Amino acid sequence: MEQTITLTYKDDMLSYEGFRNQVLEDYRTAMISREASLIGRREVLTGKAKFGIFGDGKEVAQIAMAKFFKAGDFRAGYYRDQTFMFAAGLASVEQFFAQLFADPDINNDPFSAGRQMVSHFATRNVDENGRWLDLANRKNISSDMAPTASQMPRAVGLAFASKCFRNTPQLKGFHELSHNGNEVCFCTIGDASTSEGHFWEAVNAVGVMQVPLAIFVWDDGYGISVPKEIQTTKGSISTALRGLKKEENTNGIEIYKVKAWDYAGMCEVFEAAIQKIRETHVPAVFHVEEVTQPQGHSTSGSHERYKDPKRLEWEREWDCIKKFREWIISNNITTADELNEIDYQAKEQVRDSKNKAWEKFLAPIKVHVSKSTELIRNMMVSDMEAYTNLQQLASELQSNIEPFRRDVLKALSLAIETAPLSPSVPAIREYYNTLLQDSKKMYNAHLYNEGPKSALKVEEVKPLIPFDAVTINAYEVLNKYFDALFENNPLVFAFGEDVGFIGDVNQGFAGLQKKHGKERIFDTGIRELTIVGQAIGMALRGLRPIAEIQYLDYLLYGLQTLSDDAATTHFRTFGQQSCPLIIRTRGHRLEGIWHSGSPMSLIISALRGMYVCVPRNMVQAAGMYNTLLRSNDPAIVIECLNGYRLKEKLPVNLLEFTVPLGIPEVVKEGNDITVVSYGSTLRIILEAAERLEKMGISCEVIDVQTLLPFDIHHHILQSLQKTNRIVFVDEDVPGGATAYMYNKVMEEQGGYNWIDVAPRTISGQNHRPSYGSDGDYFSKPNTEEIISVITEMVNE
Repeated sequence: MEQTITLTYKDDMLSYEGFRNQVLEDYRTAMISREASLIGRREVLTGKAKFGIFGDGKEVAQIAMAKFFKAGDFRAGYYRDQTFMFAAGLASVEQFFAQLFADPDINNDPFSAGRQMVSHFATRNVDENGRWLDLANRKNISSDMAPTASQMPRAVGLAFASKCFRNTPQLKGFHELSHNGNEVCFCTIGDASTSEGHFWEAVNAVGVMQVPLAIFVWDDGYGISVPKEIQTTKGSISTALRGLKKEENTNGIEIYKVKAWDYAGMCEVFEAAIQKIRETHVPAVFHVEEVTQPQGHSTSGSHERYKDPKRLEWEREWDCIKKFREWIISNNITTADELNEIDYQAKEQVRDSKNKAWEKFLAPIKVHVSKSTELIRNMMVSDMEAYTNLQQLASELQSNIEPFRRDVLKALSLAIETAPLSPSVPAIREYYNTLLQDSKKMYNAHLYNEGPKSALKVEEVKPLIPFDAVTINAYEVLNKYFDALFENNPLVFAFGEDVGFIGDVNQGFAGLQKKHGKERIFDTGIRELTIVGQAIGMALRGLRPIAEIQYLDYLLYGLQTLSDDAATTHFRTFGQQSCPLIIRTRGHRLEGIWHSGSPMSLIISALRGMYVCVPRNMVQAAGMYNTLLRSNDPAIVIECLNGYRLKEKLPVNLLEFTVPLGIPEVVKEGNDITVVSYGSTLRIILEAAERLEKMGISCEVIDVQTLLPFDIHHHILQSLQKTNRIVFVDEDVPGGATAYMYNKVMEEQGGYNWIDVAPRTISGQNHRPSYGSDGDYFSKPNTEEIISVITEMVNE
């Protein structure tokens, strides 16, 4: 059964004076955090902040937890961990309020530069040039997310990385990344969120793998208004998890139950349990019960709507700080008067910190207001009505005691609209454009790496293919490439369903597990969500994971965590965290609904922040892997499922050649029409182009190579300027990736200026491909359809 422990803190664990001082400091932290929650809620209700979710009711438990969070450890938490951050020395109250006010200055909100709502914390893992920091000797916070349970998949990988560092001989020298895998990942989650599949898949995965993950479940009895009896089997997550409990000679998890108000008991349980996790790598769940929510779920409503008076009275009586205070007084640690003085000082400190944060947020805006007001007031106009309107506009801006940047830009824009012929307009427009460019740096930068570790800055190196190069099956090209890669880069790991023992279903890793070890090339369960999460966590710790999703259709299982986590990490941390994972998968053209999907529009829409590589052959794929491994950006590489047994020539510089991202390649030159596509479809197009050539129609066929980024130097436009006709072809649904490519070339590149006939798109059908060769033929673009469309365009 689970361990239920409520013990008294032993006086002999520390000198009495040291013990007393620590207890009072912990009480001070609890009071500071509680006051931050109370004032934070008021700031939202006054309109200074947009929305708030706070950690009131969890203060004592998080203080106890933070005591055992050491240098090298990682946290994958959720949005109520402010007290933990204060107690761990990783956040100040002023920074907390700066984030609440969405301050875009990274010096004020060092976690996200105003890009995330309050209590979404992060610490750097790379420096300004993308070099990995000394993670083993600092406390590490992986950037928080709001979607419920989304921290769970990443936590799997953060903990698994410790196992990699402990058990992989090739990693023993990377002391800046790990101290022999002694690091624990602390993961926090609300009790209601344990109903998500993310939680169950993650707990099962770590129970199988035996990795050092400590999961803290805050149980306040509700998921917003829904009581836990409706959320969880038997109304208790620790009870529901009993079947996963580790027994002798089995894998599994440890389970502990503690009370959120029991300071001494939690300290003792956490100390022994975390040390056990650190030493044995056996994961554990800490079910923290009897948590209260003094202010309810969030600023969007009141918990009085769904809690009866008896429950509300119980929460007041068992508030953790109230019980902590009673425990301190009953054990004669100090007096009520001294605690009252701490309460007063805490309130003063929080108010002062809040005011400083707000003043720093407003300071640059006030400068903009002052200059904008002066520019507007001094506009030269001859029309009295326009003059009056401009003066009123300036007065309204100047009198706004809580202005935002948008108010300044709006006022400048209105001034230009009011007097468009004024000679003062150029100066106002110049200032407006300056502010607009500054705002783009604050709010739109860092979707991808922009420094030396940008994939777009990797220098192109052509593959060297001698005249007598051996011709082999395409999968053998990848096999030889991966063999050389693992021989030369100890940070690379590969894993997924069937990747290890049989070397993946298409034999890219055949024989490599035996050669390079089960620690580096290995199988996983059928659990795409946590395969992705495993890669995210490993990448955040400086490893270079290649995580395989067996077929492109199965990417949907892991799409949420790729979209919300991996694709946004660099952006939501203002470039402070890099997550250089590679998702390897395969798709296109295999008979049947489930292994033939090509949901490219879904992928390119959901994964902005990742690179999407669509190689047409395996040599090209290898070059893309080389490019990505030289950079710090996450990516997905979609290999051609029906290309593994085609013949390709083997380059002699397997580890050196690179494929530039965002640079299309002309695979066939022509003069009459430009045909744009990628991947397996190119083989159909080239067959059609050969037949069209005999009909006197010359096709220029372009392989875009990557969809994200897309043709960054506008090479396709250059082709269109020559041919004046263009058609976009792929296997996605109508209006999918073909529409995306159409938009890029016709709108962004201005291709509409060069067309003689209306552009076309050729795509798959709205439905998934029907089974069988005929089903494939009639469900996706085929040679005859391409010939028909191109012939029609040329004859117009």
